[in-house]
Amino acid sequence: MNYISTRGNFEAVSSARAIKLGMVPTGGLFVPEFLPVLSMNDLANMVNCSYQEVAEKVLGLYLTDYSAEEIRECIDRAYNGQNFDTPEIAPLFQLNNHTYFLELWHGPTAAFKDMALQIMPPLLSKAVKKVQSDKEIVILVATSGDTGKAALEGYKNVPGIRIIVFYPYGGVSKVQELQMTTTDGNNTYVVAVKGNFDDCQNAVKEIFGDPDYNHFLNEHGIELSSANSINWGRLVPQIIYYIWSYLSLVRQGQINMGDKINIVVPTGNFGNILAGYYAYRMGLPVNKFICASNENKVLTDFFRTGEYDRNREFIKTNSPSMDILISSNLERFLFEVNGHNSELINKWFRELNATGVFNIDAETRARIDAILAAGFATEEETLATIREVFEKKHYTVDTHTAVALKVYWDYVKSTKDHTPTVIASTANPFKFNAAVLEAIKGPEAIAGKDEMAILQELREVSGMEIHPGLRDLDKKPVRHNRVAAKEELVQEINNILGV
Repeated sequence: MNYISTRGNFEAVSSARAIKLGMVPTGGLFVPEFLPVLSMNDLANMVNCSYQEVAEKVLGLYLTDYSAEEIRECIDRAYNGQNFDTPEIAPLFQLNNHTYFLELWHGPTAAFKDMALQIMPPLLSKAVKKVQSDKEIVILVATSGDTGKAALEGYKNVPGIRIIVFYPYGGVSKVQELQMTTTDGNNTYVVAVKGNFDDCQNAVKEIFGDPDYNHFLNEHGIELSSANSINWGRLVPQIIYYIWSYLSLVRQGQINMGDKINIVVPTGNFGNILAGYYAYRMGLPVNKFICASNENKVLTDFFRTGEYDRNREFIKTNSPSMDILISSNLERFLFEVNGHNSELINKWFRELNATGVFNIDAETRARIDAILAAGFATEEETLATIREVFEKKHYTVDTHTAVALKVYWDYVKSTKDHTPTVIASTANPFKFNAAVLEAIKGPEAIAGKDEMAILQELREVSGMEIHPGLRDLDKKPVRHNRVAAKEELVQEINNILGV
């Protein structure tokens, strides 16, 4: 299978080349030329498979230039008992008779990004060999909090690769920041950027799209790649867990094979929900996707009105991993919904770059409305949802998962749709411990306390053990203290690389 550009401006490439490049050098994102199909019979034959076996089948359909043995090696390195604290890898928690949390935070950094970023490094290492590149790979990552640590953890000490992570200064939780700045490894670099996530993401995209700068790096024996979900190698492993969640429901007798489910995803960059959409297009029986936003509700407004308008106030919220106004993977979704119409994509994204706004046509809106609903939750609603779930079920959710649950409750209220529903639980609650403890015990519970004291108190209140990746962060030495303005990132990269 080959991969093409959403903007029709680049030759078709193999999966290995798409993964090595990260994004289309001339602008746009790589997508599969066509989508493989899983029949009901195929799905039925996978019901009793392990997570690793499901991964093998799904990746084998997309990474056709990798051998079965190579894919198995990557899976074995990623999804094992050392990296994940449960043999299921992504277990389901039943909230009530039709609602289930898909826990995607059992990996080393306590966030759903581990699901892809534990397998992406070996995929990239093999891709470099396949395309016979003799250059050093430098991975640039923009993060709103979780991708950064997951990428650092996945790529640290990988030979022939260096990784530089950019995060918004003051725009992530203290735990997220410490996770990144205390990372060891001989090839890891972290830079705090004076700006928000969109500033980080835009700067990285501009660097990827600058032919002169890339030529300059090539002359120094360096090629750039990405670990963000703009890279197909980051997105394709996420398809696995949506298929796995459906098979788990069938295996547990919660649904019958062929029954439809709803899928709810808290998302800012649209990659996580897009992976679910790809699973649906492959044949997964889905009734509705529900796209959940926080108060940076650019996606909610877009799906409700057809107008994407990023010209709005950027709000720092208690679900910071969704504090995003430019959703990169929406481009892939619109390309797929419109039958690979790159003319439309070019038109809309030229308008977005020029004015910050674009409007889709009525036909596109109708196609989207048939499969996707959207909503948002305020910070206060997020805290109230955490409290309600804890009081009624003694189950603790993080702020992002709470956003998804609140939006889902609103959806059920307005539609009376009680289809069995899987909610992507994207982070361990200890990652956002201050907000979670405030939700459960009130603002006085966190007043005057540092993050580590709050972690301990949340442990006592929730009865959960602190995730190993979050323990004793305050005792680890801070190894990264670079700070740069968003206009200085090229100079910062040059300083790091010594060019």
